Amino acid sequence: MSSERVVSGMRPTGAMHLGHYHGALKNWVKMQAEQECLFFVADWHALTTHYDDPSIIETSTWDMLIDWLAAGIDPSKATLFIQSQVPEHAELHLLLSMATPLGWLERVPTYKDQQEKLADRDLATYGFLGYPLLQAADVLIYRAGHVPVGEDQVPHIEMMRELARRFNHLYGKEKGFEEKALEAVKKLGGKQSKLYGELRIAYQEQGKQEALEQGKAMIESAQSLSSVDRERLSGYLEGSRKRILVEPQARLTEASKLPGLDGQKMSKSYGNAIALREDKDSIIKKVRTMPTDPARVRRTDPGEPEKCPVWQLHKVYSDSDTKEWVQKGCRSAGIGCLECKQPVIDGILKEQEPMRERAQKYVDDPSLVRAIVADGCAKARALAQETMREVRDAMGLNYR
Repeated sequence: MSSERVVSGMRPTGAMHLGHYHGALKNWVKMQAEQECLFFVADWHALTTHYDDPSIIETSTWDMLIDWLAAGIDPSKATLFIQSQVPEHAELHLLLSMATPLGWLERVPTYKDQQEKLADRDLATYGFLGYPLLQAADVLIYRAGHVPVGEDQVPHIEMMRELARRFNHLYGKEKGFEEKALEAVKKLGGKQSKLYGELRIAYQEQGKQEALEQGKAMIESAQSLSSVDRERLSGYLEGSRKRILVEPQARLTEASKLPGLDGQKMSKSYGNAIALREDKDSIIKKVRTMPTDPARVRRTDPGEPEKCPVWQLHKVYSDSDTKEWVQKGCRSAGIGCLECKQPVIDGILKEQEPMRERAQKYVDDPSLVRAIVADGCAKARALAQETMREVRDAMGLNYR
């Protein structure tokens, strides 16, 4: 059901690290078991900031896909694909741009923020300004109901909703819409048709929100309807025009609780990250050389866990007994910093072991990843093409 469909993507701009895993991939793994999920590599989006040196994109794309599979993304449950291999994204982006007010793009909060953060790059390009519009096309083309995002991305989802609303208002003027909607009602069958009529009246005349929700659930569960009929009945139920594009909902995800090795946000550019499939010896060395509470100059000096970056990692990787041992041992100088770091090292290695095992077959045989992506691209294109047929038809571009 499209209302339960989840769409999300990531830009291939470098190796994935444990911050990505705890901030996004763990959520993806959970969602793929509960809902229809499409996860894509946003390679066109990478060009918005790396257009002058795209050499990193292809290698990063394949590495990132292996990281996803290593993290537990299952291609039998989720559809994995590459954005640029589904050209319908670009077509919808172009068509949406024809009717998108320039002010909508300029007011997106991340537009100026990113320009300031990436001051070393020339970002006075349409590609960068139009980033949220391409992002909207990525989601709207699949009529997704949910987009997992952090707090900072909520304005982007609201813009997607406004774009869908504007598009439907401008182009949802289907000729003979009411007659076609009534024909679709008959396909529900006697009892369901009657109930649909009652729910429509309850919502439109009495404003009962639960009637709208019940009606939508009934439409989604009806086996006898085509996707076109579903959209007609949804629009007719709401008293609006034909609903061509669906307004997605932001699905807020918790920010990663995993900081970098220096206590800041984990980032490759800060040099404080542990890669998703990092070498065991490298992990041990990185954690052992992590900075600790500055008060602990000597082994006998007591410390304060809350002032130590290592404690933040204990919160993610250690059980309650270990955390209690750290609290007491640090404050009493009963344990040294290297002792304190060992459970974190053990926890990271334990987490990464199955990831390395899952990744190995794809590292040994890259054709397996390419086959997964080819299959995913074909599935994604079929869904995208279905939407684009309706979009073109609504805009008078289906020449026969």
